[in-house]
Amino acid sequence: MKKISLLSIILLAGFHLSGQDPLGDRSPSFDTYLNPVIPGDHPDPTLTRIGNFYYTSGSSFNPTPRIYRSTDLVHWEVIAQPVSASWNIYGDEPGGGIWGGHMVFYGDKYWHFFGRGGGRMYFVTADQPEGPWSDPTVMQIPAGVPGLGVDNSIFIDDETGRWFLLTKAGPENNHIVELGEDGQPNGVVLDLTWLNPDAEGNPYGWAEGPVMWKKDGHYYYSFAQHLVGEQYVMRSDTLTDDQAAWTIREGTIFTGSRATFNTPNHIAPVITLDDGTSWTFAQSYHNSNLWYAQGRQGVLCQVSYDEEGFPVIQYPPNTPVAAPDLPGNHLPWTVAKADLFNTLNLKPDWSFLGFTPENKHSLSLKDGWLYLEPYLGSNTVIQIDGEHHYSLITRVDFEPESESDQAGLWIINGPETHQVKVYSSVNSGGGPVLGFSFEDITFEVDNAIGNIVWLKLVRDQHTMTAYYSADGLTWSGIGEEINALDLDISQSQFNNFTGSQQGLYVIGKPAFFDLYIYRDAYTPVPARDPANAFGVKSASTYLMGIENDDWAMYPGVTFGNSDYPRSPTSIRLEAASDKSGIAEVWIDSIGTGLKVAECSIENTGGLTTYQVFRADADAISGTHDVYLRFKGTEEDELFRLKSFMFLDPYSPTTNTDKPLITETAAAFSLSQNVPNPFKGITEFHYSVGRNDHISLKVYDLTGKEVTTLFEGYKINGEYSAPFDASGLPGGIYICKLEATRFTETRKLILLD
Repeated sequence: MKKISLLSIILLAGFHLSGQDPLGDRSPSFDTYLNPVIPGDHPDPTLTRIGNFYYTSGSSFNPTPRIYRSTDLVHWEVIAQPVSASWNIYGDEPGGGIWGGHMVFYGDKYWHFFGRGGGRMYFVTADQPEGPWSDPTVMQIPAGVPGLGVDNSIFIDDETGRWFLLTKAGPENNHIVELGEDGQPNGVVLDLTWLNPDAEGNPYGWAEGPVMWKKDGHYYYSFAQHLVGEQYVMRSDTLTDDQAAWTIREGTIFTGSRATFNTPNHIAPVITLDDGTSWTFAQSYHNSNLWYAQGRQGVLCQVSYDEEGFPVIQYPPNTPVAAPDLPGNHLPWTVAKADLFNTLNLKPDWSFLGFTPENKHSLSLKDGWLYLEPYLGSNTVIQIDGEHHYSLITRVDFEPESESDQAGLWIINGPETHQVKVYSSVNSGGGPVLGFSFEDITFEVDNAIGNIVWLKLVRDQHTMTAYYSADGLTWSGIGEEINALDLDISQSQFNNFTGSQQGLYVIGKPAFFDLYIYRDAYTPVPARDPANAFGVKSASTYLMGIENDDWAMYPGVTFGNSDYPRSPTSIRLEAASDKSGIAEVWIDSIGTGLKVAECSIENTGGLTTYQVFRADADAISGTHDVYLRFKGTEEDELFRLKSFMFLDPYSPTTNTDKPLITETAAAFSLSQNVPNPFKGITEFHYSVGRNDHISLKVYDLTGKEVTTLFEGYKINGEYSAPFDASGLPGGIYICKLEATRFTETRKLILLD
């Protein structure tokens, strides 16, 4: 049966098309969205509008906190970490760290308020939201207030210019504390302990995470029952602590049918856009215990107001929701970000896990590499783990000495009790090994590559596989696949309180990391569970319900860069069909982005009979969101899709085939230098057979490097490199050209 069109859905919902990009073009990619828009752990979210930008933060607990920014409320980027992991009271336990977090603009500067346990609140300030942020200042506790709590928020009354801290310090202690220009309480306190009196059994649980906003002259105060409880709201025409002036809405603020993210609460302050629509963020667990450990995820919800003037929010559905009518900023979907580590400072996407001195990492010791040094035995940089399938890649330079020394990739749960790891180490006999482990399962293979090795960790739902490589092009497996379900299910401690993280780690000794890839284009990408989509449905192992003009998006795909010299030539899709159709492949957006491939899907004999289909693809570099738009002339389901991957000359033609290119030495060459023997200056000519990372260096006969003539990325072509040997003693030297799986040397004679 033909589905309702996108335009019909938007008109029925009372919206008009949205998501225009800055150039004025419109893409269906941004007209709708699926929750969560910030996948993974994003508890106690806040929301602030400052000019044309929107900001959100919240609790981070042991990972260092992040501030996100957006122009459309759907696509977010991390712009700052307002609190440093080197703050001397940061803490270092799973449920510690930063509770709450709300950034606002007041008195011509930016403020970020947060809690640090023990009922203490702090703030930091900055001249711009990107920072730098000041050291934390502890907030004074007003007389008569038992404490300031932790997951609080800020309310600024734009009409009066007054601003307030909304506090929650125990189930029956709700207060509204007015602040002075210095950010400290000014002595005015509104006592709301009547809201949740202990004598009546705390009718609203903890009444925690209080937020406030103002609309049409009414003050709205909203609070959550507890971690997964209901969300309530009360309203008053005046800002007062007189109970008689407030009316509490009966029942929860959420309504309708519950779906995948079925426990939304801890909403952010509601904001109203210029078009009159209102929006908020909420946190919600996945309704399946199998994914509970990914934490309280960030869901965007539209807010309407009933005939009595109380806000009402639909439970987040599993179907596409019309997006806010706001301009986009070409931001990618909010997932973990790839990184080349070629910046002066670590990007704010990365967090440390608990208190970490600043001198335990560096981006300057080795150009283009991240240095991690253990602190109290270990160190890690992490990003939020929010999706169900991806392929992590890094290149590590590590010299382990004992079997407890490790460096590599991992996924770690909230209580820090479960880790899936792929790493470099040594065995009990001191022999170098590459390992893959989870709980009591460990696989190891001998490391015949050396200290610098590529590692890959692939997640497909709860199934993990690990690989290693000498060049990042051809991969070998480490042991067998591991079922890591225990990583993802609800557990004791804080695993259903703080979510999982992924990233790089060291234990015992320091290591260098060359790059980080979140989703590799040349590793199969399961088609189910797209981050955003329209019309399609996810089954257990495939994407289904595909009809004409439906689409699905897979974020954060890395195609190649200066450290990962790959570029696609084609795309491979595994599909089943009893009709025929087309899969268009778009980069970054549909229609306004770049269409790089178009693959025809033919009748395979049925919707359960899968075949592989291929199509040429344009060369792409960098990291992009990949959109598949489906086309067909027939009604109903066109085909089903299991997976897709991009291919380059190193890719296998099937999952078990050898790469299309196994030897390319003939395509590279290093000619003898001219003149030779020589005095002063000579010149080398060399050929690069394919786009690749190469190095051209000169060594003396002891193997000591004399100079680097070139090191970096070169495209296919002929090159020359002069060598000025002035000042060097006469003798025999060696020039070496190295590329991926290619090495050639030339002997040169320098005359005195």
